Amino acid sequence: MRMKQLLYLITLIPFVMGAQNNSNEFTFEEYLGYVKKFHPLVKQANLKITEAQAELMKARGAFDPKLEANYNEKQYANSNYYSIFDGSFKIPTWYGIEIKAAFDNNEGIYINPENTLPNQGLTSLGIAVPIGQGLWINERMAGIRKAKLFQKLNEAERNLMLTEVLFQASNRYILWKRSYDEVALYKEFLENAQIRYDGVIKSIEFGDKPAIDSVEAGITVRTRALNLENAELKLLKAKLELSNFLWTEDNVPLELEDRLFPQQNLKETFLETLNVLNLENISLENHPKINALLTKIDMLKVDQKLKANSLLPKVDLSYNYLSEPSAFDNYRFEDYKIGVNFYFPLFLRKERAELKLAKLKIQDSELGLDFETQSLNNKINAQQQEINSFTKQMAINNQLVANFTQMLEAEDRLFEMGESSLFIINTRENSLVSAKLSEIALENSYLASSLELFRVLANPE
Repeated sequence: MRMKQLLYLITLIPFVMGAQNNSNEFTFEEYLGYVKKFHPLVKQANLKITEAQAELMKARGAFDPKLEANYNEKQYANSNYYSIFDGSFKIPTWYGIEIKAAFDNNEGIYINPENTLPNQGLTSLGIAVPIGQGLWINERMAGIRKAKLFQKLNEAERNLMLTEVLFQASNRYILWKRSYDEVALYKEFLENAQIRYDGVIKSIEFGDKPAIDSVEAGITVRTRALNLENAELKLLKAKLELSNFLWTEDNVPLELEDRLFPQQNLKETFLETLNVLNLENISLENHPKINALLTKIDMLKVDQKLKANSLLPKVDLSYNYLSEPSAFDNYRFEDYKIGVNFYFPLFLRKERAELKLAKLKIQDSELGLDFETQSLNNKINAQQQEINSFTKQMAINNQLVANFTQMLEAEDRLFEMGESSLFIINTRENSLVSAKLSEIALENSYLASSLELFRVLANPE
């Protein structure tokens, strides 16, 4: 490990331990807090919000005032053929109306008569109004509306991305806990087997037990040691996979220290930490996938309105008041320039086809929304049933563990009195080990099922 990583690890561990009164328990809530705050993929998901803000700023740029100027001059054979200058200041407004102030100054011996202006130039102040296409909706207005909807869409997509990161991180945590519990279980029963083996050896020395019992006791010790070695290998891999989700603020990866262990009462607090509290009254009202589909439909509806607007004739009216700069305060309303532009395709085949395609896209998205809603409802119901089933299975298995423990304790007492055999003891213990392994596996399945429900609900906050 690099020195910088080591320093960050030394900084991390006291902070983690301090929250638990100097305990080495690394709780699931603390772990998830680190993932939410520092993991690079979480930071990447949060960029979606910044991206949407930039898109909105870009769309609003279509309404920025514009300053324009053009100057052309031609000199030839000591003659000023023409000198043409025009400058303008335009203010686009919401309903397609544009306000314009301009100044023109042209001169020259070969200037076009229509460009002939007073010596001081000519100022104008005018307005352009679309009364057909573009009045109630146009490209600029549609861009703003879609950019605002894009913010909602990116927020929903950010929540889906964040949910997936937290799902993967949480999955690694529960696998770490399972591996840790299995190692602890095999250590306990290896110790029991070793104590029993030592007792058998002494009994053989005193002549109370046959020598063959040492072989059977030794087989049990070596079997438990082999199981423990395999479990420790799984634990090592689980810890390394878990470390993939531990980072510092400066994007430096961390490794989990060996002395840390997972939360022991994880089952009791798991749903609360994931913010999945009420399993009976779950609603899809704010589900990010549903919100994303609804937002996409709203964006398509903006496009539909824009396409429908193209069926109208394009009629643009403009009026400009003209005045010389020195006489600007002397109003002469008879000095003006007006314009009318008219455009209308006779068959509108292109426009009608584009509108129909826009409607079909909306219908397609609405069908997808209906399917996704039903699919999510079925997934939620399935996960609820699965969680309830694992809860019942754990209760039954807990009774089996208690029963096998009683049977083993009773057999131990009989063995001490010489009324039982090592074979029966091992048989009872193997049954108890299997029941306890089932207990660990069922708890893991319960946590995995709860985690899958969190994934389906996609509520990472």
